[in-house]
Amino acid sequence: MIDNKTFIIAGLIIAILVGIVAVFMASGDPDGLESTALVVSGQKDLSGPSPEEGDPEAVGTGTFAYESPLPDYSLPDMGTLGGLIAIIVGIIITMIAVLGATYLIVMDKGKSKV
Repeated sequence: MIDNKTFIIAGLIIAILVGIVAVFMASGDPDGLESTALVVSGQKDLSGPSPEEGDPEAVGTGTFAYESPLPDYSLPDMGTLGGLIAIIVGIIITMIAVLGATYLIVMDKGKSKV
């Protein structure tokens, strides 16, 4: 049986490898959450024509706006390297948040048994 520390390190390495590959395979077209935000804000129709070359700015000129610490999973003016850094930072932050939440749940369960 594999111990917890080895399992977590292996999971982190696999997540980073998948993240690195994803940077090179990602689509430039808005999809998922970004596309849904454009539809909800009325800047995009699901039945309308697609924007030229998948350019999200060509969808419309509405008032919807948001700020992101790592917009489009990248760092400004850094190209692919910025994307790699953003993915790795995001994976590490997510891993810390999950481990922290798990720790708090385990600590809470330990206190409730007493």
